[in-house]
Amino acid sequence: MKSTLINNTTLIKKATLINEGSEIVADLRIRDQRIDQIAAEIPAQANEQVIEAEGRWLLPGMIDDQVHFREPGLTHKGTIASESRAAVAGGITSFMEMPNVNPATTTLDALDQKYQIAQRHSLANYAFYLGATPDNLDQIQRLDPSRHCGVKVFMGASTGNLLVEDPVALDGIFQHSPVLIVTHCESGPVIQHNLERYRNQDRMPTISDHPIIRSAEACYASSSYAVELARRFGSQLHVLHITTEKELSLFEPGPIIGKQITAEACVHHLWFCDQDYARKGNLIKCNPAIKSSTDRDALIQALHSGQIDIIATDHAPHTWEEKQQSFMQAPAGLPLVEQALLSLLDHVHHQRLSLTQVVEKTAHNPALRYGIVERGFLREGYFADLVLVDPEGGTETRHGTSRYHCGWSPFDGQRFQSRILSTWVNGIQAFDGQQLCTDASASALQFSH
Repeated sequence: MKSTLINNTTLIKKATLINEGSEIVADLRIRDQRIDQIAAEIPAQANEQVIEAEGRWLLPGMIDDQVHFREPGLTHKGTIASESRAAVAGGITSFMEMPNVNPATTTLDALDQKYQIAQRHSLANYAFYLGATPDNLDQIQRLDPSRHCGVKVFMGASTGNLLVEDPVALDGIFQHSPVLIVTHCESGPVIQHNLERYRNQDRMPTISDHPIIRSAEACYASSSYAVELARRFGSQLHVLHITTEKELSLFEPGPIIGKQITAEACVHHLWFCDQDYARKGNLIKCNPAIKSSTDRDALIQALHSGQIDIIATDHAPHTWEEKQQSFMQAPAGLPLVEQALLSLLDHVHHQRLSLTQVVEKTAHNPALRYGIVERGFLREGYFADLVLVDPEGGTETRHGTSRYHCGWSPFDGQRFQSRILSTWVNGIQAFDGQQLCTDASASALQFSH
């Protein structure tokens, strides 16, 4: 499919709009890039595309605040072009991408280069994090809060120069960052201590040992330190991919508005548990590790209480060959953007989450937490980043049918109950349920903080 209309007008009729805690049947008109009108009945105009959507769900597009699209330097795993297309096919209309590429995104020049790549090739709206190092505070302080989504701090268990464990460096970042601080929290010393136990037993760990090596204690030691720093300096902190029941005590329940410290969970930690390692193996090896079913259930409950504010993916593709290595050599990370929203809608079908909660955690709350300008809600005047879903359409997931550059999915063999029928990015139909539009309509996210 190719869209040639820039000043397009589309009328979506009788959809069930999921927005701001309610489900209402209404019509919605897209004009140019924006939502022009929402009403119970909107008469069609001449030459207007009309989509009959009775019985379908219309959602604001998912805003994924944590992806690894691998460009530059790691493009054998994925590119901004390939992974943004998979994201749009999965109902994700905006993403924020991480700095652990090659070279790592630790300078403003490197950050600008990624924006230039996305401007040419991304199908979804985009923003990029600067990566913190022990000695780039000058770059962090020059970040523009209206353009840059945040600074990523790997507080343990990272590679290259992105690991920041020095207390003086961390104090500087938490005291002086002009943008949101987002953290990967796993304690390197705790992980190393856990590994030593296997060396003392004179055996090599296997995939089933992954959540024991990268344990709840490793997560809590680091995330509690991040929270303590944020409280000491009054920093705006968002703790990424919480995986353990123990960590939930660090976060306040309730609505996101007004919170200084927020937390997120990722779709694979809400879906898989340690019992799945036996059949999935390294395909679900990720950091932090997928943990017990008790932890998974606690995360879902924390979505209800508001201790977890946002759901993201942590999409992180690796090649099939890389994942076939032995456990200790295989890289950590899963491709997730194409099936993320579908997996969450299955939670709705199984009554673990409500439909309005999924929209709140994937669209409303990311928009509020990051101060994203005029996105994340079904509101007149907002950008038309929309997803139309057939709740009973069914989607079979197979390695060979995934749109990821890496060509595989951890959800291989899963039949999801829902189907993505259409995705609009800035008012342009970027996905029609079968094909992707090749005319990029994406733009850089803007922030009001």
